[in-house]
Amino acid sequence: MPRITDTMLERAAEFIWLQGGALDQHRMALFLGDGDRDALRTALAAHRTADGGFAYAIEPDVKGPEPQPLSVMSALAVLDEADALDQAAAEPICDWLTRHTTPDGGVPDLLPSIAAYPRPPWVEPSPQDRGGLLTTARTTGLLLRHGIEHPWIDGATAFCRKAISALETTHPYEVFSIVAFLDSVSQDRGHNRHHDRDWAAAEAERIGALVRDTGLVLLDPANPDRLTPPPGYAIAEFSFPCDFAPSPQSLAAEWFTEEEMRAALDHLVSEQREDGGWPIHYRIWSPAIEQQARPGFTLAALRTLRAWDQSA
Repeated sequence: MPRITDTMLERAAEFIWLQGGALDQHRMALFLGDGDRDALRTALAAHRTADGGFAYAIEPDVKGPEPQPLSVMSALAVLDEADALDQAAAEPICDWLTRHTTPDGGVPDLLPSIAAYPRPPWVEPSPQDRGGLLTTARTTGLLLRHGIEHPWIDGATAFCRKAISALETTHPYEVFSIVAFLDSVSQDRGHNRHHDRDWAAAEAERIGALVRDTGLVLLDPANPDRLTPPPGYAIAEFSFPCDFAPSPQSLAAEWFTEEEMRAALDHLVSEQREDGGWPIHYRIWSPAIEQQARPGFTLAALRTLRAWDQSA
């Protein structure tokens, strides 16, 4: 039985129409099947900066007019979601990434300019002498997935492979990005020069064991008291199997049993609030954050549920 019902979708759409900004409303319209990719590109362009980066709170926790690698990653995710990430859109983004690449081939998660604008009290500029795996892995994975060609991608791919192979400790958000990279490397769509299914599958298996062995995933949503969130995460900021594997095609889907995934998806359904949206569980540092971030979390929940419904 599909988990997304007409009533659920109607309530979620009503929430987005009420609380979502222009970009989130275009994303919802595309999800419903009656949106316009060009209109979404126009809405996304409002977040673009003159140098080819992205800013202006496209990532709710990253405020101000200065572009950040994390914001660029978020913009690429929107284009990917809309199947609108092509060579023309990617070229200026990759040029921007090139200008902010560290000697190891990655990009920092955040640049020093983040310090001049409102931000969560725990957020500081990243080290500028080395790349951040969280941002570089997802960014590179999205570009690989769409067959984008650019010199930056080769160095970034090498950075990600080296960093992932050496990884001994991690946290959920970093793993989500690692999975996005491994999924792209594992898929041969005829335009992926970096295709390496064997390496990606082996690393995915190792990372999956690390996730389970170190308690990064809550397998029993009914008993959250049995698990402590990772350091730096909010008290109730747990990650579930469907967070690591938002679609059954992901390598991370192999980390969990059918029963574990079923429990996670059922829990995700139960999280829809009376107003039709899904909640955020990370630390709320500003009264505006919840309203700004929930539309994105709602769209992510719907996309995950649809992906797993389509495989049933």
